[in-house]
Amino acid sequence: MSARHTKVLIIGSGPAGYTAAIYAARAMLEPVLIAGMEQGGQLMITTDVENYPGYADPIQGPFLMDQMLKQAQHVGAEIVNDLVTEVETTVRPFTVKTDSGEVWTADTLIISTGAKAKWLGIESEQHFQGFGVSACATCDGFFYRNRDVIVVGGGNSAVEEALYLANIAKSVTVVHRRDSFRSEKILQERLFAKENVKILWNTEVAEITGTPAKPPMPPSVTGARLRNTKSGEITEMPIHGVFVAIGHAPAVELFKDKLKLKPNGYMWTAPDSTATDVEGIFAAGDVTDDTYRQAITAAGMGCMAALEAERYLAAQAPLAVAAE
Repeated sequence: MSARHTKVLIIGSGPAGYTAAIYAARAMLEPVLIAGMEQGGQLMITTDVENYPGYADPIQGPFLMDQMLKQAQHVGAEIVNDLVTEVETTVRPFTVKTDSGEVWTADTLIISTGAKAKWLGIESEQHFQGFGVSACATCDGFFYRNRDVIVVGGGNSAVEEALYLANIAKSVTVVHRRDSFRSEKILQERLFAKENVKILWNTEVAEITGTPAKPPMPPSVTGARLRNTKSGEITEMPIHGVFVAIGHAPAVELFKDKLKLKPNGYMWTAPDSTATDVEGIFAAGDVTDDTYRQAITAAGMGCMAALEAERYLAAQAPLAVAAE
């Protein structure tokens, strides 16, 4: 099969990928976006979105992603429903192979493969995901004003989520399977100073309980069964929301040993840039953002990546002419 060539190849969908496609298409670069297995990214499992600018009323995550997809197509981006299986970054143009057997070559790559929240892995967690179980306090904390919630985890992410929720929720209980936090000491001190925060050491979530869906009403969380990791004792706690904060895993498997990664596994980019350590390859969104992980920041980085790719291509054009 002969390879198809494009100036800008975007790997991964979601806010970063779609925004990069929109900007690259408007720059007349005829970008191709390979959507991957989970087109739309993490927002496809998000219900109400109230913090994305431009919408006065809450919108559904899948609706927002569908609108971005249609906008990218409207301005001329080509969307390919396929999965990238191999990327060659040492030769130019870059080569990308997909699960369907398609081969692409590209002058620039924009990596927007995203990241996934790590989950507890219990069946009830999946049942209530998006309906009382969340992995993003800044996304969903607003819905738990003056309510009782728990945060699961013991690292910086968990403590930061708990601190954020302490200003919104009636009470916050941090559930941690060990007897001490791994987070920074200053964050711990801030958390311990909160009057509406309680810590349960040596504890894990055994089950999340709630009411089943009764159309048109969705399921909802009403409590959690907690297990002491030392004694095995089970206790029940009435709560309204569970925030899982045990980390995120960036989708960088395709690029290990090919592009520079940060010590925590996220894609490295130059300061104030989306440029990776290989010229012509850019990274945007949650695959590189280990700080904010918001739809709006991912979209902003997608814009940056497309603009940087455009400038890179413009700088290469005189060199190509000179070589001829």
